Amino acid sequence: MRPDMQWRLCWENELQLPEHLELSEFFRKTYEPTGAFNGKQFAGGRSWAGARPELRVIGYDVDGVAAHLGLLRRYIKVGDDDLLVAELGLYGVRPDLEGLGIAHSISVMYPVLQQLGVPFAFGSVRPALRNHVSRFCRKGLANILSGVRVRSTHPDVYLDLPPTRIDDNVLVLVLPIGRSMSEWPAGTLIDRNGPEL
Repeated sequence: MRPDMQWRLCWENELQLPEHLELSEFFRKTYEPTGAFNGKQFAGGRSWAGARPELRVIGYDVDGVAAHLGLLRRYIKVGDDDLLVAELGLYGVRPDLEGLGIAHSISVMYPVLQQLGVPFAFGSVRPALRNHVSRFCRKGLANILSGVRVRSTHPDVYLDLPPTRIDDNVLVLVLPIGRSMSEWPAGTLIDRNGPEL
């Protein structure tokens, strides 16, 4: 049974310190089971992993933060084409609520994407999440692209790593918002020109 959810849409500068702390704890508990490093990046009250979102949709239930999705407008390069997108990321559902249909409720973000007037929304996920994100594709709202590499900068400077990394093993999720999917540029490399959201 799906719990009663209250959804809050907020700009990043509207969040207060207690809210960042609550989100930090939510992300740590949500991401840590996928690897210790994934949870550590939210230490110290940090409520973002790479790039900081400009807009967040946060779902609350009686136990606090239940779900989250972040958005950042940016230009990416697909092949040789510069393209304005709303990058979607920082997606999470509290572990005790997985499988209860909360993911589908995050369609709360779709009208916001339309209001922002972006041609496409874009995000990348691990292939292990294919079944999970395919739920967004069932009604034709999104498309999964495979075989596309994504280059990003690291969110911090590491003396033992190059400043950029290329993810060869990701699924790219594209939502046509202001344009049709047929207008998504051809290309097998997407350059974020910044850190992943």
